[in-house]
Amino acid sequence: MAALLPLIALIVYWSLFFIDRLMLLVVFCTPLSINIFQVPGLGLGQIGIGMALPTEPIMFGIMLLFFLHIIHSWYDRKIFSHPVSVMILLSLFWMVVTCYTSTMRFVSCKYLLERLWGVVTFYFLGVMLFKNIKNIHYFNWLYIGSFTLIIIYTLINHSHGHFSEKAAHIAVKPFYNDHTAYGAMLAMFIPVLGGFAISRKTHPTLRIVAWFLFFIFLGALALSYSRAAWVSIMVALIVLVLMLLRVRFRWMVVAFCLGCVLLFIFQNRIIYKLEQNRTDVSQNINDEIESIANISSDASNVERLNRWSCAYRMWLDKPVFGYGPGTYMFKYAPYQLSYMQTSISTNEANGGNAHNEYLGPLSEEGLLGMLFMLGIVLAVSALSFRLFYRLKDKEMRILTISIFLGLVTYFIHGMMNDFLDTDKAAVPFWGFVGMLVAIDYMDKESKLITSPAN
Repeated sequence: MAALLPLIALIVYWSLFFIDRLMLLVVFCTPLSINIFQVPGLGLGQIGIGMALPTEPIMFGIMLLFFLHIIHSWYDRKIFSHPVSVMILLSLFWMVVTCYTSTMRFVSCKYLLERLWGVVTFYFLGVMLFKNIKNIHYFNWLYIGSFTLIIIYTLINHSHGHFSEKAAHIAVKPFYNDHTAYGAMLAMFIPVLGGFAISRKTHPTLRIVAWFLFFIFLGALALSYSRAAWVSIMVALIVLVLMLLRVRFRWMVVAFCLGCVLLFIFQNRIIYKLEQNRTDVSQNINDEIESIANISSDASNVERLNRWSCAYRMWLDKPVFGYGPGTYMFKYAPYQLSYMQTSISTNEANGGNAHNEYLGPLSEEGLLGMLFMLGIVLAVSALSFRLFYRLKDKEMRILTISIFLGLVTYFIHGMMNDFLDTDKAAVPFWGFVGMLVAIDYMDKESKLITSPAN
């Protein structure tokens, strides 16, 4: 404990005088953090206590400082009126309401607290931090640098299992509890590294480093065996092409809605076709890709269908308020249908959540919970398209599209997994959203400054 006193003293000093440095310290520590829930011998998993150290206690302290700043009117309150902020605030407000109606209030309040310190630290305070463009670069390079250490650690562990699919599941522990979370973060930062690599504002040495790490991250993604992450990168590439073709965002939304309608109309035919696919995961990359659509014998895919159907049936029982934030894992077991259960199904609260960032809120916070989450996605996407078409500075456009594509990978990944209740995903997710809003404000403010009227 005595050895930690200098670090604790530094954290206290920064919290009082240099909160921006403290936030960046959290960024660097996030990939390296370990949840005490997973530490063997403590027995905390049995009572549902978990906290990522050292990041989450620091974020909690930063959140308290933020509320003090609000009281003393230091914070720029215009940020609260931004369309993205409005959607986030509505989501948080509804989460507070559903905490009150929750079937497990302690669990829901803890979940709300975890969401709050992520949003407050890296969105609301993040917007202020990222108005200095250098901090956007610091944030990304600190996370990438720390995460590179995790990649090296994982590859060494993975090599002991001859880089097999089964070995990938445990190679990331104890820093990540699952290879899919690891894959999701790889996917988020690949577009950012690509942007740094081609940007002329990046120092020539850093551009070489960015290219090198870009291919390292791609290789690590291939070896992660996270099929959801692979899909998310492919969708991000499609979105990039559509943006370069200057396709309007509203037409993309219309096309997506029409696609959903067609999927609903032809769902029986589609399910029948998918049930014919019995390709299982293996070392063969072609088999891995084909197994993404296997909903017959692939336990991972079938279990997701099981979880999603449970979330839907839970919503039917409590359509307005849901069971309460964070309660899915404790409440879904009775909703499992015997014919949908798999070899990895469980009736204990130890198998994770709904594996979906949209259906999870549906079951826990009712219809409005899901709609507010979708609203955040739409608000961020609409902002990103506006910025891409509006920004005159080419390098700022590259930075904007890189950050947005990183978020796109998570929006897509969120259809198959949910990690926003962890610091690993919450820090970059809310940080990226804060960066886009900060770029929006910087662009508007620069136009006001250079306006002839001024």
